[in-house]
Amino acid sequence: MHALGSFLKKKRTREGNRSNPSNPPSQPASPITPTGDGSFDQIRASRVSHSSAASQTTGTPHSSFASTTATRLSRPADEAAEKQQSMNSLPVQQPPYQVPQHSPSPGTTESQNVPRIANLINPPQHDVATGYQQHLGTHYSHQPSNNGGPQPSSMLLQHQQFQNHFQQQPPPQPQPQQEQVRVTKGKYSLADFELLRTLGTGSFGRVHLVQSRHNSRFYAIKVLKKAQVVKMKQVEHTNDERRMLGEVKHPFLITLWGTFQDAKNLYMVMDFVEGGELFSLLRKSGRFPNPVAKFYAAEVTLALEYLHSRNIIYRDLKPENLLLDRHGHLKITDFGFAKRVPDKTWTLCGTPDYLAPEVVSNKGYNKSVDWWSLGILIYEMLCGYTPFWDSGSPMKIYENILRGKVKYPAYIHPDAQNLLERLITADLTKRLGNLYGGSQDVKNHPWFAEVTWDRLARKDIDAPYSPPVKAGAGDASQFDKYPEETERYGQQGHDEYGHLFQDF
Repeated sequence: MHALGSFLKKKRTREGNRSNPSNPPSQPASPITPTGDGSFDQIRASRVSHSSAASQTTGTPHSSFASTTATRLSRPADEAAEKQQSMNSLPVQQPPYQVPQHSPSPGTTESQNVPRIANLINPPQHDVATGYQQHLGTHYSHQPSNNGGPQPSSMLLQHQQFQNHFQQQPPPQPQPQQEQVRVTKGKYSLADFELLRTLGTGSFGRVHLVQSRHNSRFYAIKVLKKAQVVKMKQVEHTNDERRMLGEVKHPFLITLWGTFQDAKNLYMVMDFVEGGELFSLLRKSGRFPNPVAKFYAAEVTLALEYLHSRNIIYRDLKPENLLLDRHGHLKITDFGFAKRVPDKTWTLCGTPDYLAPEVVSNKGYNKSVDWWSLGILIYEMLCGYTPFWDSGSPMKIYENILRGKVKYPAYIHPDAQNLLERLITADLTKRLGNLYGGSQDVKNHPWFAEVTWDRLARKDIDAPYSPPVKAGAGDASQFDKYPEETERYGQQGHDEYGHLFQDF
């Protein structure tokens, strides 16, 4: 474990340096030729996800998009060994002012006024939370929601079926489902889009807001510099990200519409998720009330259930990688560490604060690590800081994780604490999500008792917060501004690394 120090940054960022914005409408439209979302290594100034493969990281996360692209700690040598009455509107106080209306999100028929987060959130009351937020700083990881996206019939997939109600007896884990992989390779080109502005930057490149010249809809293109990806030894993670995104289709996962490349760069065309990162909202709010944290946790639970049914481990769950669409629903982005793992894997990768003990101790692990991370995420949403945070020192964080002692503030609801105790446990025979009932054990927990899972999966439940963005207008107001790229894209000529990225 001593060797990890050289790979970790004081910032909390992931090591795969990637960020993918996505938020498609109920009937996403696909540009005739979109540009992809570049993975960026710059993630939150506070946290960085790492993979042991990147011993040297040059970029500092500046934007929410960039936040998804972070520095990762993955051991190349180990890579070879890898082979929830209903939760309708949340019971929150109505805002004293008018809430803007938005067009219905995918799966809903009409938009509704929802309370603003400012009236839901409790201000931070503890020095530890204040110190933690000062350490993290302000971060923006933007995943634009789809105002329009590529819509060819060949690119559409059937959504995963969800449970309509809870069962007293947990059913066996769903078997992995084989779906036809969407055709995304070489589907678009730079000529299909007009580059508008930079949404985020990172070590490997940047994310651009673009508009399709064919359907006039807005997308996010992630541009990765091949030379940097190779230098940081992130070739495998980059290819894995592209492969996983091409295989998944879910309301709470970002959508990859297509990829292409030129002699110097890789391009990933994804949804433009206008609302920005959950991380930014959490930092501004301090911490979330119990119903708000529950809403977001429930959507993440459905997304993890979907991924695990396909033997895909996400491995980098954190607020920085959760984008808000214009209706306030989540989109998980940045699949730089996602990998299909039927049994076990040994790669050390992820964000220090969110790593499970079996990862830190270099033991083989499986999908259980994502349920641990869900526990950390819920804790951070409820408290405003992570349970093992210690002055931002990765090594101290690792020691605390292995020690396993968690302090629960008195304001945490008893049901929430019970769930956390059963997720943030090193004992894999007791960790929810890893037992016989699988994800159903998590969904059946009393904390999620009022959640109507099938309605949530259809986005029939209003989100607790609606981002102040104008739908369908390429509104990037939730993103920081950055100097624009000076390098000209689309260069032809000798392609030194093209053979390493044949899937693009």
